[in-house]
Amino acid sequence: MSAGLPEGAPEGFLAPGPRSIRASLSAALDAVGLPTRTSVSTSAEDRRTLGLPRAERVCFVLVDGLGAENLAARSGHAPTLRSFTRLEPLTTVAPSTTAAAVTAVGTGELPGVTAMMGYSLRSPSTGRPFSLISWDGGPDPVAWQSAPTLFERLGEEARACCVVQPSRFVGSGLTLAALRGASAVVAETLQDRVEAAGRALREGRRAVYLYWGDVDHVGHSRGFASPEWVAELEHLDAGMGLLARTLPKGTLLVVTADHGMVDVGERIDVSQEPGLAEGVELLAGEERALHVYTGDAARLAERWRGILGGRALVMTKDEALGTGVFGRAGRRAYEAMGDVVSFQASNLSVVDGSLRPPGGARMVGVHGSLTRQEMLVPLIVETV
Repeated sequence: MSAGLPEGAPEGFLAPGPRSIRASLSAALDAVGLPTRTSVSTSAEDRRTLGLPRAERVCFVLVDGLGAENLAARSGHAPTLRSFTRLEPLTTVAPSTTAAAVTAVGTGELPGVTAMMGYSLRSPSTGRPFSLISWDGGPDPVAWQSAPTLFERLGEEARACCVVQPSRFVGSGLTLAALRGASAVVAETLQDRVEAAGRALREGRRAVYLYWGDVDHVGHSRGFASPEWVAELEHLDAGMGLLARTLPKGTLLVVTADHGMVDVGERIDVSQEPGLAEGVELLAGEERALHVYTGDAARLAERWRGILGGRALVMTKDEALGTGVFGRAGRRAYEAMGDVVSFQASNLSVVDGSLRPPGGARMVGVHGSLTRQEMLVPLIVETV
């Protein structure tokens, strides 16, 4: 099924395209002779689509929150990344959020297959929401996300791969859902991870996956337009320069991201808007991509469209799946996703203030929706 947006979708929205982060790790592994096949494509097809060259070994870097348009707006602060080869940007998945995107990278499958369809979802077994990042109170992550990861598809050859990550991520729910099958190398700081990646490749590994999350963290707390975000971009850029100097000769360095980010300009609280709150049983997802659970999807969707107008793309579950933006949806995804899905446009955020802890701060930078700024991520490569 090809993805497309319905007539009347907000201007500037993008559907996930064939040049997708879903294909990024698959293509990188194929580049070093570690082929796989998913329900979507072969890794050789992914490599050709993305245009990655062959190499002896690869270091794959996923930077959380580094959107292509975010980077372009501040590229003067990233001389190292600017000096590398920048290929045509990729689209991330829908929703444009970490749990969905990292699992798409690690499995080569879209969220409809993995059932990783947001920051949080309602558990069909308990009826309560759970986080697909922390998995607090959630189902077993391997049972929930049962599609094999690319590392599992490699079988014995996965011994040639490792995932460099901080200790708190080893064995976490998201790691199990997205990256199980590869051995973990623990490293905390960016410099530690850079050194660990270089060491692993010098000692015979053929593929290293390295994750960095601080760009996203600063974006959430301070906003993409903040001096603090620029400072973190400069820190990342310096780390990528060190990484290029540290990797053994002949290594393909691939840098991409899971999503971009927008800074909130308007925030609507559902709990303070009777027309939006009526009929809502539960909200999950995130403020840019809400899963709304209700007993009357058609009526609620019509009411939300009337109130939000062109500021959001509001669809019933069946309408949303019919667009193909989530990919082919399995039973678990269908049961878990909201009866209505609302993707916010421009810089609008929609929240449920009744769930906010007293004194809790709102995020400045957010993501999850289908705007270019959230959907486009860079694809930067360099053979060192």
